[in-house]
Amino acid sequence: MQVMKWSALALAVTAGTTQLAFASAQDESKGFVEDSSLKVLARNLYFSRDFRNNGSDEQSRREEWGQGFIGTFESGFTQGTVGFGVDAIGLLGLKLDSGKGRAGTGLFPTGSDGRSQDDYSEAGGAVKLRVSNTVLKYGDQFTAMPVFATDDSRLLPEVTEGFLLTSKEIEGLELNAGHFTSLNAQAQTYKDSIGGFNDDGSKAAGLTEANVLGGTYTINDNLSTTLYYSKVDDYWKKYYANVNASFPLSEGQALGFDFNVYKTKGEGANKVKAFDGDKLDNTAWSLATSYSIDAHKFTVAYQRVSGDGDYAYGVDGGGTVFLANSIARSDFNAEDERSWQARYDLDFTSFGVPGLSFMTRYARGTGANVESTSNGKEWERDVDIKYVLQDGPAKDLSLRVRQATYRSSDGVYYGSASIDELRLIVEYPLSIL
Repeated sequence: MQVMKWSALALAVTAGTTQLAFASAQDESKGFVEDSSLKVLARNLYFSRDFRNNGSDEQSRREEWGQGFIGTFESGFTQGTVGFGVDAIGLLGLKLDSGKGRAGTGLFPTGSDGRSQDDYSEAGGAVKLRVSNTVLKYGDQFTAMPVFATDDSRLLPEVTEGFLLTSKEIEGLELNAGHFTSLNAQAQTYKDSIGGFNDDGSKAAGLTEANVLGGTYTINDNLSTTLYYSKVDDYWKKYYANVNASFPLSEGQALGFDFNVYKTKGEGANKVKAFDGDKLDNTAWSLATSYSIDAHKFTVAYQRVSGDGDYAYGVDGGGTVFLANSIARSDFNAEDERSWQARYDLDFTSFGVPGLSFMTRYARGTGANVESTSNGKEWERDVDIKYVLQDGPAKDLSLRVRQATYRSSDGVYYGSASIDELRLIVEYPLSIL
């Protein structure tokens, strides 16, 4: 998962007392229809995962190809002191290629016969109201908060249902409060299709209730911070903080820092336990430092998990892991694990090829406390090449190749020792309204 820039509630509370609210978005409303938008993202995804050393009785390869359509409609707000509006989501996934012996990539729902469905779809809606620069929304939606983030790493994204209050009354400050009651998996269409596991390994109930509170505050163009809290009934309480800073050094050069930390404590009927039987109670943090010079960017990162249990997420959204070493295949989030990463990014714009980008990275983890050992080791190497068309009738069409190589003699990542993964992604965003 890509670590995102956030800003914080802690400094915002004091800074907000000296800042005036900026122009009211509701006062500038043009109307329900006039401010409406309808967008469709067409995503074509080929996914291959080769398990290099699985046993003869285990599936050694998963390989599927699909076409997805992600439609989002957002109305404007009616005029007046209180504005009303509606949003809608429509999702459709089509199987282009699969097979009983190659299913299980997470692109499609899988039947009892082990085969992937030919197609699947989902639709939902939400109502919203706005006063000044504060919006209250209830219904089906996507979220991107560090303690509750829906995942979009397959053909179609996760969808959650609930309330989300977003307030931007003070310039630079964004506050969020949410109450969510269900979460649908990326390859499922029924409510509460995401759940955890009980202590005996059996499937636990899905999300029943998650409450989120936090905010973002941008101090200036070079410094932002974050503070969030969440409570997921019968699973855990979670605290998150972030500081993100960048320092321009000279023309075309900059130094950046990104610090993330989670404190998680399990509680309730489905609380996750550590390998040694203790209840979940740990701290996971990462620090990434980057140096940019013209088209080049070099990043090094260190990450550490301490306490009891792995850093746990999933029932609170498959994207809820804003840590530097949460990358393509592994999160490097096992109990007691220490990991580091070296990354290189290249933007080809200055070489006369705007829209073309390249990324490669290597990450290694040690000291993981897993079933087979208390010193588990793992490493991953990723390559990512992307090109976005800059003009013409197919403007904004993107072509992307993602390759990941993962190895662990200790089976740190869900018992998997060696995985070679390839994703070919073509996306075309259409703006209809």
